Amino acid sequence: MTLFRSLDDSQSLRGRLALGVEYDGSAYCGWQRLKHAPSVQGELERALAKVASQPITVHASGRTDSGVHATRQVVHFDTPVPRSQKAWVFGVNANLARDVAVRWVREVPDDFHARFKALARRYRYLILNQMSRPVLERANVTWCRDPLDADAMHRAAQALVGEHDFSSFRAAGCQSKTPWRHLHFIEVRRHGPLVVIDVQGNAFLHHMVRNIVGALVSVGRGEQGDGYIAELLALKDRTLSDVTAPACGLHFVDSLYDDAWGLPREPLGPNLLAFLGEWTGERELPDCPMVEFRRGEPRAKGTSVAE
Repeated sequence: MTLFRSLDDSQSLRGRLALGVEYDGSAYCGWQRLKHAPSVQGELERALAKVASQPITVHASGRTDSGVHATRQVVHFDTPVPRSQKAWVFGVNANLARDVAVRWVREVPDDFHARFKALARRYRYLILNQMSRPVLERANVTWCRDPLDADAMHRAAQALVGEHDFSSFRAAGCQSKTPWRHLHFIEVRRHGPLVVIDVQGNAFLHHMVRNIVGALVSVGRGEQGDGYIAELLALKDRTLSDVTAPACGLHFVDSLYDDAWGLPREPLGPNLLAFLGEWTGERELPDCPMVEFRRGEPRAKGTSVAE
């Protein structure tokens, strides 16, 4: 596996294309295109239209909130014009703001869909746990000056693994039809002053990760015990839950797809955590209805698919 790939300039790509996109969400009101405010989708579509010389609409693997970052947002679109790999990547990046970049482009079959073919999404939340406020990392982490017990946070978080009703951790304005989600794993680990919350699931509710982090920080500070997260989960009531953690510490680091689609594998971001050395797709996905459904495998009667 290599960090460097050559971009083909000899053959034109046609049909449906998938892109890997990275962005700093600080200046944007989330991923989704908006009429009244800047969005990452709007910025990307504007740059793509410059290269294609006509409007382009993209579909993403998942929406991110205002101020949230991404290192592996996967999108797809149907190209109206033939362009080479090099033209799409270099051309689009030349027209993008400096806080958004296309990392790669691939031809994909017409039945590929960035959202509906994703098997899982993964986030990492970064907390800089030290006395002084962050300077160089200030746009990429949340600062907590109180000592955090990462081991206690990890123990408490394990109550969330599996399929649950996450009503206690969804935003009041969440538009999802169901509060049920399947959390594949959640880990809390300390690396020097960094406390990293690493979480993967089939999908996430609006503000779900940030609401989980807010509650876990209360455990880490010693304000709540190891059973706190399980108690909140059982309440199924957001009004009885904890605070929402700031957006700046949240990074959308992976969208997982079946290997048959042939999408590139990359090291998980953000680069602050490159020392962990973990590459995308290394972990086994759990046996669950969503994974089976997305892979086109038969499911047992009575099983549900929640997204």
